[in-house]
Amino acid sequence: MRLPAAIAPLRHPLFRLLWTANVVVSLGVWMQNTGAGWLMTTLSPNALSVSLVQAATIMPIFLLALPAGALADILDRRLFILATQGWMLLAAAALALLTYAGLTDPAVLLALTFAIGVGSASNSPAWGSVMIEAVPRQDLVQAVTLNSVGFNLARAVGPALAGVFLLFGGPALTFALNAVSYLAVIAALLSWHRRIRRSTLPREHFVSAVRAGMRFVRHTPAMRASMVRSAAYFAPAAAPWAMLPLVVREHLHLDAGFYGLLLGLMGTGGVAAGLLLPQIRRRLNRGNTVLVATLCSAAGMGLLALSHHWLVAAVAMLAFGVGWVSASSVAQGAAQLAAPPWVRSRALAIYQLASNGGLVVGTFVWGWLGTRIGLPATLLAASGSALVLGLLVRGFDIDQAEPAATAAQPGMPAPEAVAPELRPLLDAGRGRVLETQHYRIDPAQQEEFLSVMAEVRAVRSRTGALVWQLYEDIAHADCWLEVWSVESWTGHLRESARTSDADRGVLARALAFHRDPPPAPSRFIAVAPHRLPPARALQITG
Repeated sequence: MRLPAAIAPLRHPLFRLLWTANVVVSLGVWMQNTGAGWLMTTLSPNALSVSLVQAATIMPIFLLALPAGALADILDRRLFILATQGWMLLAAAALALLTYAGLTDPAVLLALTFAIGVGSASNSPAWGSVMIEAVPRQDLVQAVTLNSVGFNLARAVGPALAGVFLLFGGPALTFALNAVSYLAVIAALLSWHRRIRRSTLPREHFVSAVRAGMRFVRHTPAMRASMVRSAAYFAPAAAPWAMLPLVVREHLHLDAGFYGLLLGLMGTGGVAAGLLLPQIRRRLNRGNTVLVATLCSAAGMGLLALSHHWLVAAVAMLAFGVGWVSASSVAQGAAQLAAPPWVRSRALAIYQLASNGGLVVGTFVWGWLGTRIGLPATLLAASGSALVLGLLVRGFDIDQAEPAATAAQPGMPAPEAVAPELRPLLDAGRGRVLETQHYRIDPAQQEEFLSVMAEVRAVRSRTGALVWQLYEDIAHADCWLEVWSVESWTGHLRESARTSDADRGVLARALAFHRDPPPAPSRFIAVAPHRLPPARALQITG
């Protein structure tokens, strides 16, 4: 039986297994968060202490996302996720046991909450990377959307379940159930026999891997566009998260039950968005989908600002949830599509820094503004900001054309073979490598050639170049020299593996400008200082 497009990724057994495990863990996370917040109101009943629980959960993202992404790319991702899940299981179990024993104080609660946040921040980039391995490329965006649907299902159900468990077993029970939930992911990963692509090259060093990830994002327009569109959405969309409890208590004059109801309706809106997104995507490209989702969330925030009845607020949060899941899943899906396997975890980590950065900055800004101009005015300001920012960033394109097949591109000239006497230097893996490519260009095609070379610069930089420069021969108007360097011979060998089909197409277009058959590129290795004789002192006579 053919599944509807909205749940089509679930036809893949591996994705179905991982998605189910992720929903179970998300339920545990929401029960953990609810129990931790409730426990802190008992241990230290003030706003600052309660807010520190949320801060202890988010802060590890900014400290560890990029290092964790680098580790996930250079290690076996399956084993890395198993390690992070085991860490979170131990931290959650310790919190549950200490709470059962009555030994949890505010410091212990914050420390173990931070420890769980460390595991979550380390796990997130790797988890986003393995999901793309579980589905074919055409199902990726909807797979990301289904992950958001699962998360919103957990957000709608988890706090309500936590409320029941708090009545019967107190916070310790919610912490224990969170610890048990990690077993779902561990069991799923242990049953997955992941095919590992072995490389003949040495494993990347940690610092080099971090730098390579940053270079890739810097020189990949689709990644930068996804980050800008995401940050522009999350910064104003943080307003309801920051102020919804106060809106319910002070503006609508309702109790905590209605607060939970509104959160549940936002999750319901997210689920509805996930189911409707395939139909929307048939009519709109990714960029316009994010724009429409932004307008939907802006309308929800504006309606919430003007609401004086819980039913109006419910409609507002439903609309906000539809926009939230649509914008976040499409932008993240575009980022995942832009990142090849060798750098995917690092790229997603940097993307998450941008999206969470917008969310955190927005939370503080709207919270501060709410104390100055009031809740309705602040929500209206956030709604207007979402509209303005959504229109301003429309030019950042997150729609990618499929790369041309490599077979359709002209053959790339092979460099000369390595001299046998220099092979020991290369095997040592030390010394920066300089590469050059000569071009003879018809002066009438200079402007078009320079336009293509701007794309070549991006290709060289994201595949490993530390420095890139194009030189023009001052004695011959038709001669040009491209020069770039990588950090080592191993880095040079990685260039080929990191070059995508689309990148090869760009390089072929540049070489097509050459008047004659293109010459082979040249490669040079830096001379180690110890090989140079000491400089002679200059003697002055007279």
